[in-house]
Amino acid sequence: MTCEGRELLIQAEVDGELDVASAAELAAHIETCPECAALHAQLVALSRRLREEIGRAEAPAALRETLTARFAPIAPAPIAMPARRLAPRRFVPVLGFAGGFALAAAVMLAILPGDTGLENELIADHVRALQPGHLMDVASSDQHTVKPWFNGKLDYAPPVKDLAAAGFPLLGGRLDAVGNRTVGVMVYRSDKHLIDLFVWPAAAIGDVPTGSHDGFHVVGWSEDGMVFRAVSDVEAGKLADFARQWRSAS
Repeated sequence: MTCEGRELLIQAEVDGELDVASAAELAAHIETCPECAALHAQLVALSRRLREEIGRAEAPAALRETLTARFAPIAPAPIAMPARRLAPRRFVPVLGFAGGFALAAAVMLAILPGDTGLENELIADHVRALQPGHLMDVASSDQHTVKPWFNGKLDYAPPVKDLAAAGFPLLGGRLDAVGNRTVGVMVYRSDKHLIDLFVWPAAAIGDVPTGSHDGFHVVGWSEDGMVFRAVSDVEAGKLADFARQWRSAS
């Protein structure tokens, strides 16, 4: 597809209408195409400006009450199950945005079984970011573009490194929330997988454990007064290699 043909895809990504696979493919293209990266940045800035200047109108109390009553959960009636054994169902993947959103919701429920720990919160943030329109606020493979983007948006300066030579190209960055605090996130790619690197001041948030949950891995380290947590569904060894490469890069 030509860059001209990608204009609609970029608009759809900014509007949150692309599925995860298409968003990842587009992010990889933007990484190597200055024209598309510039268009994406313009549309993201325009979208943010519209949200900030126009704001959101609060729905009337009567409307909120009506909607709450209409969509209140209804306890399902018990269903009599046949006595015979049922053959196990095979999982059939559902493609597209609706399927991806439902799958992500299921994953978030699976990794958050009543546990509100910060480790699960990081994984939930990563899963949510994979949904259309949530992956990046700034798309660029240039660390000198991503790093200054955080200026004025955070009360600290997240370090940003280029790991393309090590097989982990930088895609961009975004703001996210951990422990009720806004933090910076750098987005990297490993083949077809995405890696979110969360960074915050060591004194700002309590310790976040590392480990693996339902196919997602969290590795972390601390240096220069900052806490780093990398989250991805890439294999654990690969994520550990990412952490080593990041720490050794200048």
